[in-house]
Amino acid sequence: MSRSLIERRLTEVAERLKQLRVDLGVADEQLVHFVQEADDARLRSLVSETPLAEREHRDAARHAAAIQRSRDELAAEVRRLETVQDELLDELVALAAPPMSADGSR
Repeated sequence: MSRSLIERRLTEVAERLKQLRVDLGVADEQLVHFVQEADDARLRSLVSETPLAEREHRDAARHAAAIQRSRDELAAEVRRLETVQDELLDELVALAAPPMSADGSR
């Protein structure tokens, strides 16, 4: 791959990582909120022992689980792109390194 193509890909990956990290921060905040809501609903369900309270607890727990899955997907994508970025940087360094001689020296 050419140097300019690697640099362009690095820029694209860096921009995408920046946005994903912002999204991950938002997802983390949402997760905290919805887990707290689910915990509150669980307590209300235990205290009131009504079918409505139990349904609200299940709904809140399901929503928190969905937010957790979404957050986990974002974190996995961040890790994947960090790996891609590392590989691109390795390629860029390899292009910049002088070729080795037959005896292994540069």
